[in-house]
Amino acid sequence: MNESRPVGTIAEIWRYPVKSMRGESLGQAQLRWTGIAGDRQFAFVRSANQARFPWLTGREYSEMVLYRARYANPADPRNSGVGITAPDGQDFDIWDSALARRLGEGAAEPVHAMQLGRGGFDQHPVSVITTTTLRRHSECAGHEIDPRRFRINIVIAEAPGAPPDAAWTGRALTLGDSAAIRVDEPASRCVMVTIDPDTARRDPKVMRTVAQNFDNQVGLYCAPIALGEIAVGDRACLV
Repeated sequence: MNESRPVGTIAEIWRYPVKSMRGESLGQAQLRWTGIAGDRQFAFVRSANQARFPWLTGREYSEMVLYRARYANPADPRNSGVGITAPDGQDFDIWDSALARRLGEGAAEPVHAMQLGRGGFDQHPVSVITTTTLRRHSECAGHEIDPRRFRINIVIAEAPGAPPDAAWTGRALTLGDSAAIRVDEPASRCVMVTIDPDTARRDPKVMRTVAQNFDNQVGLYCAPIALGEIAVGDRACLV
């Protein structure tokens, strides 16, 4: 029988209805094969771009992170409409051509919305970080680092004596009563972490801290192996 060791509890759950836009903090969520239900199910595409990565993200247009996306029916994201609130408070439907024009003007190229179904992930469908790792990052930076910079799905408050998350790779992590994920690899970071989630200003010192102190890896990339509901406060166990 596999041995199970408690390593902490779920402190936060996040999903991002539209790739690179502001995330939603959830009290509970469904874990599906595609990740957290509703996560990164929409994106804006750079219409003239035919490369492997055609998405419009904060890399190209920092202000993307200031747009707030939300499901009209949060409990059924698969069938729900999506509303977008711009930084100036103006509301749009995601399919509104005026929104695409506005984003395109900011990015200096035409863009259009797309529903992705399986999710627009750069790597794996679920990302995890521990409060210990977040605290270490702030200590290395010399000031508090907003965890939203890392655009993580699940934040785990580690239990005393739990093994460091670097030792979790290659093992399973159970979440609550039925859900589980496989911890596949450390999460490599890009310039997205330099973007302040409240102002969209870039701070290159954040990237230097990640590169110099964490070998450019913060958090963990994971894949679902057992589906179910997860909630803030659920116990996380390493198998």
